[in-house]
Amino acid sequence: MAVMDTQTSLNAEPAPASLVDFVRRYPRLFVLGGAGVSTASGIPDYRDADGQRKGRDPVILQDFLKSEAMRRRYWARNMIGWPTVSQARPNAAHRALVGLDALGHLERLVTQNVDGLHTQAGSANVIELHGNIDQVVCLGCGRRHARAAIQQRLEADNPDWLEAKAMPLPDGDALLESSRFDVFRAPVCDDCGGVLKPDVVFFGEGVPRARVQAASEALARADGMLVVGSSLMVYSGFRFCEQAARAGIPIAAVNVGRTRADHLLSLKIAQPCEVALSALVEQLAAHSHSTA
Repeated sequence: MAVMDTQTSLNAEPAPASLVDFVRRYPRLFVLGGAGVSTASGIPDYRDADGQRKGRDPVILQDFLKSEAMRRRYWARNMIGWPTVSQARPNAAHRALVGLDALGHLERLVTQNVDGLHTQAGSANVIELHGNIDQVVCLGCGRRHARAAIQQRLEADNPDWLEAKAMPLPDGDALLESSRFDVFRAPVCDDCGGVLKPDVVFFGEGVPRARVQAASEALARADGMLVVGSSLMVYSGFRFCEQAARAGIPIAAVNVGRTRADHLLSLKIAQPCEVALSALVEQLAAHSHSTA
């Protein structure tokens, strides 16, 4: 088990130079990103500084599958919340991870986010553990639909909902309550009339085995692990910290607040991702140029 550096206790504000030292010591990183990477793009995160979930409980897969009322409620809220995700653009944290890869320090980037912003920023070969909300899949025939096209259909079928005001929530959700969910027209598949579901992993649903395997193999090849913007409270991400600890791979984290893996960390930077990662890449690039 790793022991956290004394300068990086939960109440400390360590200098980014300590993160630079970590990367120089362990130059091929397995990077695991979470919601904190995208908050500077205007997409809300899930948890507070203590790792507690904010807002309402998420939709559970089983409820979505068995309840037409739940699907109507989900799609009504998603129609209102979708623009927050679709209009978001990569921020300095996403761009810094592209820079980290360009400097040769990235073994693999794995994200728990479903917003697609890493790919928009220019990161290649990203493993999206939980899928991408830009796609919708029919659970009947398997046909895939662009989420933007589904949005057009939702708005055309439910024009009286377009003026609804609601606070945006993570993953295209919105804090919308209504007594009229029963009249909302949820989308169905054009081909077979089947149930449409965003092509993302819901709570109560397992991450596809191939993604977990690809991520595990990348971690095994890495010198170190870097967690960015994740409390790791969901096991689908925390499992990789457990794997790293078992293999003796050191773990650093950039996260504001508690993480589930604090007891496994060698280093913790309690700064926003866009601040710490930008400083990291800037200093690594400066060092690279000075030694070229």
